[in-house]
Amino acid sequence: MSENKEPHVAKFVYDFTEGNKDLKDLLGGKGANLAEMTNLGLPVPPGFTITTEACKVYLESGDEPAALRDEVSAHLDALEAKMGKKLGQADDPLLVSVRSGAKFSMPGMMDTVLNIGLSDKSVQGLAQQAGDERFAWDSYRRLIQMFGKTVLGVDGELFEEALDKAKAAKKVTVDTDLEAADLKKLVTTFKKVVKKEAGRDFPQDPREQMDLAIKAVFDSWNGDRAKLYRRQERIPHDLGTAVNVCSMVFGNLGPDSGTGVAFTRDPASGHQGVYGDYLQNAQGEDVVAGIRNTVPLAELEQIDKKSYDQLMQIMETLENHYKDLCDIEFTIERGQLWMLQTRVGKRTAGAAFRIATQLVDQGLIDETEALQRVTGAQLAQLMFPRFDDSAKTEQVGRGIAASPGAAVGKAVFDSYTAVKWSRSGEKVILVRRETNPDDLDGMIAAEGILTSRGGKTSHAAVVARGMGKTCVCGAEELEVDTKRRRMTVPGGHVVEEGDLISIDGSSGKVYLGEVPVVPSPVVEYFEGRMHPGADDADELVEAVHRMMAFADRKRRLRVRANADNAEDALRARRFGAQGIGLCRTEHMFLGERREMVEKLILADTEVEREAALRELLPLQKKDFVELFEAMDGLPVTIRLLDPPLHEFLPDITELSVRVALAESRQEPHENELRLLQAVHRLHEQNPMLGLRGVRLGLVIPGLFTMQVRAIAEAAAERKSAKGDPRAEIMIPLVGTVQELEIVREEADQVVAEVEAATGTSLKLAIGTMIELPRAALTAGQIAEAAEFFSFGTNDLTQTVWGFSRDDVEASFFTAYLEKGIFGVSPFETIDKDGVGSLVRAAAEAGRRTRPDLKLGVCGEHGGDPESVHFFHEVGLDYVSCSPFRIPVARLEAGRAATTSAGSDHR
Repeated sequence: MSENKEPHVAKFVYDFTEGNKDLKDLLGGKGANLAEMTNLGLPVPPGFTITTEACKVYLESGDEPAALRDEVSAHLDALEAKMGKKLGQADDPLLVSVRSGAKFSMPGMMDTVLNIGLSDKSVQGLAQQAGDERFAWDSYRRLIQMFGKTVLGVDGELFEEALDKAKAAKKVTVDTDLEAADLKKLVTTFKKVVKKEAGRDFPQDPREQMDLAIKAVFDSWNGDRAKLYRRQERIPHDLGTAVNVCSMVFGNLGPDSGTGVAFTRDPASGHQGVYGDYLQNAQGEDVVAGIRNTVPLAELEQIDKKSYDQLMQIMETLENHYKDLCDIEFTIERGQLWMLQTRVGKRTAGAAFRIATQLVDQGLIDETEALQRVTGAQLAQLMFPRFDDSAKTEQVGRGIAASPGAAVGKAVFDSYTAVKWSRSGEKVILVRRETNPDDLDGMIAAEGILTSRGGKTSHAAVVARGMGKTCVCGAEELEVDTKRRRMTVPGGHVVEEGDLISIDGSSGKVYLGEVPVVPSPVVEYFEGRMHPGADDADELVEAVHRMMAFADRKRRLRVRANADNAEDALRARRFGAQGIGLCRTEHMFLGERREMVEKLILADTEVEREAALRELLPLQKKDFVELFEAMDGLPVTIRLLDPPLHEFLPDITELSVRVALAESRQEPHENELRLLQAVHRLHEQNPMLGLRGVRLGLVIPGLFTMQVRAIAEAAAERKSAKGDPRAEIMIPLVGTVQELEIVREEADQVVAEVEAATGTSLKLAIGTMIELPRAALTAGQIAEAAEFFSFGTNDLTQTVWGFSRDDVEASFFTAYLEKGIFGVSPFETIDKDGVGSLVRAAAEAGRRTRPDLKLGVCGEHGGDPESVHFFHEVGLDYVSCSPFRIPVARLEAGRAATTSAGSDHR
């Protein structure tokens, strides 16, 4: 089979010798990588993969494909022939694992069953073959426990309670201290639990076990936790999962056996070295579940040097082959090393930037590929504050720094409470002995996660890193009591549910109370307070600096800022802004100037109105002079007054009370009464769709011309001072070209007057916002009068969807996200099918009319990573966003320009 040619989908089962790493769509990530390792000659237990196509048929029809059973039987026969024994035979049974494996890693979100093939008869044969009765009965109780929970839907707590009782009766604390006789009794107890809870006996037929487990894995694709995880990680719901059937190798055969997880680099920091966890006499689920504390992988060198040296060699082979950080699962069976899985490993944001630059330096990847190894979301995480090292703190524990960040919140001890309190506006830290996949919704809701068990490869650590959540694991000195909802710290102090705690995912430290935070070094770099190459420069800053340089060299999209004053403009410029894409002039009318606006509204005559406008003119001009000075040499797009005037007036209820009180006291209230009448006159049922934007400029004579004059005079003043002002005037809420033509004619006249009065030549571009569906649909006509378009995607989203952002986000967005109607809020990431199609159509129509039409976007979508890729695709010239999102937009613009050359990294 050709390596790059995808097999025909009519075939539903592939041996590990048949696939390769490029077939993740068909074989899932786990199956594709098991095949790749097999092809590389690495020690992989034989097995086969059931494709995602089989899963899709099963999920759509409710039954497996007709051909699947025969294909599975044929591959099982081949596996049995290769292994020299039959599945579940009485004397020397072949045992297999049945494991999920979707295209994208979903750690712990779907189901796995180990030790399939054990029964009351074959357990005896396994004991005899292994020469270890305890091992056989331990494997059997694990099968019943996993099968009962995963396949038959039995509450897992019932098995845990029975295991705890067995350990208590034996007066031991870990399951490895239970002997064969204890485990035999436990098997009997587990079978009774299955019979009572599932209404059937545990199946003794090994093929029935395997077939039921395969269906359970298919079903787990649509399990609640899997769907929640996919929504969180934006993984498509229609991919389905592959199923991997692999011959079992055993890490629980005694002290010369074990299981572990290894990383070719530290997934928390990106540093090279020996990173991972190892657990003697255990099966793989024990490591990721965090129920037993592991030893560092480096200790394997003393425990089993031969396996350690072989593992180090394999890790180097895999990293060079995949050209990335690899996450590896392995088992040692009586001194024999077996590779059970490899994948491109999840990593923290800081590790992602460090590893990308390291791999460039090693010559494994180029700049283009490096940009695909980092994301804007990761960069945003690195800009979050960190704890102040100089603050007075009360440290009460320290665990493993599993996922960095500074998280402060109220301690909660279960996922339900975390979600409930979070929805009420509380910031919480989820505290558990160890997390499991059922805790996912609580982990999403929490600011951070703290566990007393587990390591860097436990469920909590892996999932937290994937989500960018702060996490501290394995803080053993903390005694977590989830039933009593409390945590006891060294010294006897008790942290009750609701008490504030702080956790540092970079150091692993746990503190009582709230620890103050300081800006991150990455923000200090963008602010110009930390310089790459300096002796004290942070290593992470060096990596970010290099990646930003890569992005700036590659990107086509320019990045501007949404900024309304000189202070914001200067900050934006430090962050790399290439101009201002949106200056909202309405923000200049607040504060002390509100009274001047009231005068304008209350003006009964043209004389009064012109007096009010003359009073505002010099103030507006001063604003613009400062803005042009801050952005000298760069474009500044100034939007004329946009919101409805009632926003500048007092609240109608409050004003009515004032008037009523004045009348009852017979006090002078003429001005308040006139103001109240004006408020009533301007009152609208839906002001966002009423008298605002260009409509306001046409209804109130002189308002827009005053602003245009202020802009022109400010530009002329800067030019006379040898500055280089590049003003662009933007008309808001245009729905028809006639509106724009009228305002433009007036603006051109004002600019000509200023040029004549100052003797200065001014080149002020005039354009419009495209924020109404009609404007998008008639963009070809509007372009006749506009030199540029700026898509106001906030308002365009509201008008396309027909809902008010201020109202709907609090009312039904949560339900829509939970039900999967929205994968993400359309105000966060642009709705490509609806709003996006209008943007695309308007851009194309506008440029047909005016080929040199400049196109930008000034809604907050301009700083959203996924949206930036869309704007690059449709051919916009720039995006504009708030100052702190500029670095994210720059990075994503670079990634967008190189996406076709990069790989699909998640």
